[in-house]
Amino acid sequence: MSGLFENPEFWVLVAFVVFVAAVAKKGYVTITGLLDARADKIRDELDEAVRLREEAQNLLARHQRQQREAAAEAEAVLAQAEKEAERMIAEAETRIAEQLSRREVLAKQNLAQAEARALAEIRDVTVDVAIAATADLIAENLDEARSAALLDRSIDDLGPRLAAATDR
Repeated sequence: MSGLFENPEFWVLVAFVVFVAAVAKKGYVTITGLLDARADKIRDELDEAVRLREEAQNLLARHQRQQREAAAEAEAVLAQAEKEAERMIAEAETRIAEQLSRREVLAKQNLAQAEARALAEIRDVTVDVAIAATADLIAENLDEARSAALLDRSIDDLGPRLAAATDR
């Protein structure tokens, strides 16, 4: 063994091992520190990712709830609009029926008035024709003496007839 301590290669080996051990220890501390820092960074990023995921899920749930509420509100508005439209249609139908009824009454009144005017015109024409025919018959069959007697008698009857007409 004494020969081993005198061998320079042995001492180079020992120095090399000590050097490697010192460098390895220093490198181990540095590498583990870097790995721990990286692990902490990854852990923080994972925690942040979990927090962001939970926040996104909460936002999604809130938006889905708002979407359901908006859909329900839209359905309610649509139902209200349909009821309003039905009410307006019923009201319009009632107004149209009333207008048609009034127009029918007016048409019947106009028809009755036109019928009354036509009957009055026919009566007037009939009276005119009868008077003209009577005048022609009288003129043909009546001489001067009979005409004067008929005129006197008509004048005498005119007073009582006028009195009777004004009493009515």
